[in-house]
Parts: sequence; structure tokens; C-alpha cells
Amino acid sequence: MSKPEIILIGGGGHCKSCIDVIEHENKFSIAGIIDVKEKVGQTVLGYSIIGCDDDIDTISKNYNNFLITVGQLKSPNLRIRLFEKIKSLNKALPIIVSPNAYISKHTEIGEGTIIMNNAVLNASSSIGENCIINTRALIEHDVSIGNHCHISTSVTINGECKISDNVFIGSKTVIVQEIEIEKNTFIGAGSVVIKNLTSGKYFGNPAKPY
Repeated sequence: MSKPEIILIGGGGHCKSCIDVIEHENKFSIAGIIDVKEKVGQTVLGYSIIGCDDDIDTISKNYNNFLITVGQLKSPNLRIRLFEKIKSLNKALPIIVSPNAYISKHTEIGEGTIIMNNAVLNASSSIGENCIINTRALIEHDVSIGNHCHISTSVTINGECKISDNVFIGSKTVIVQEIEIEKNTFIGAGSVVIKNLTSGKYFGNPAKPY
């Protein structure tokens, strides 16, 4: 039986990491990539860029499954806009999980989220929609993560933390247990979070506004 096809939206570096996970998961066949107009006709890891954002309506007539493969560093806004566009077209945004990740059977994951290689999601954790749980991220028991978040490489989020929507947590950040982080928060790489954070930008050990 042939695998269902999927279209990737965003053809940069994060897209390459997503392709690797999709290939190893082996549940979908990548039919093409949507990126900026100037790159149409080019390839990413052998997959063709078949259109730009302006072509989404037309492309969606032939495909049902989409994944947002734009990265998320400074702002989640582009990922949110693209996610909402696909939702408005009543298309599917599958959950993609690396076979090398550990996902507790007691974990909940929202649509359009990708779990990258060697990530760990422990019991009673929950992940929202359109999130990136990046390589080697550790999400401990009873952690709640909202929609449109990027949990970067080798982040550790300890038990019972609550992360709101649109949060970026930089690589190797450690968040101690029972911390709450408000929406639209940016935490720089290598930070240590030992108290609740209101919306804003933080960096350091301990994490402070900057």
C-alpha cells in the first residue's frame, strides 16, 4: 500500500531536519516543498520546491497533508500564519514523531507538531499544536506546553512546568520544576530558569530580562 503524501511548507535548515525524521518515520511520502518564489524549481535533499506561499490554495486542491517546516527563532508569527492558513483550508496537519524519540503512552501531542530525534516526553506531559520539540529535548512528567512553541536542542524542562503559547526556549536551557512561563516569551540558549517568567526576553544563569 502506498504511503499518503505530504507537502512541507518552508525549505530552510529546519526543513532538512524534518525531512530526515519523516523519512525515518516512514509514514508519509514527501510530495514537494513550498518556499519563497525565487527558489521554485530548486531541491532540498532531493525533494522539489514546487511553489510559494501564493500557491498554497492551488496546491491544496491536490494534497491533504501538510507540515509547517519553517523554523522558529525570533518569532512564531510566520509558523502561526501558515498553520492557520492550512487549517482554514480544512487540510490535515499530522503529528510527526522520530522513531528515535521516546514518547510515553500517557503523553498528549497536538496536530502539526514534530518530535525530533532522541527527544524524551515523559508521563502525563502534553504538547500543543504546531510545536517543534527539537533534538534531545527532555520534557519531564506533568509538563504542559502550549501551541506554537519551539523547545530547542537539549533543553531540559523539569516536572510540572507550564509553558504557555508562542514560547521559544533556546538550546541547553534548564527549567527547574513547577515553573510557569507566560506566552510570547523568548529564553536565550544556555539559560537556567529558577522562577516564573512573565512575557518577555530572558537570558542567563539565572535567567534575567534583557
